[in-house]
Amino acid sequence: MMLNLSIILCEFGRAVANIKSAIKRIQVSERNRVRNKSYRSAVKTLTKRYLDALDAYAADPSPTAAETVQAELSAVFSKVDKAVKRGVYHGNAGARRKSRLAKAWKAVEAQKATAS
Repeated sequence: MMLNLSIILCEFGRAVANIKSAIKRIQVSERNRVRNKSYRSAVKTLTKRYLDALDAYAADPSPTAAETVQAELSAVFSKVDKAVKRGVYHGNAGARRKSRLAKAWKAVEAQKATAS
């Protein structure tokens, strides 16, 4: 007796259900995974740029460096908010990220104030 496995193989070699709704669900989840990946990557990139600008400001506090830091912080906040809106991050996770970034800025400002 031969087993009848009603599955097909997708392009990655994994077994996929042969049911129409399951196939569609897999396509939707793949589309969402790629979208989520791009948002997470963008947030990481912008965070790194912000932290680099913050380090530069900490080393040489000037008004232009402060403006750069503020611009980078604004860009990160915007991207995190968009990621939360689209469901890439949970709301609390987005708030936690933004809080940590703002905390880093406040720490540098406090260090600058004590040094002056």
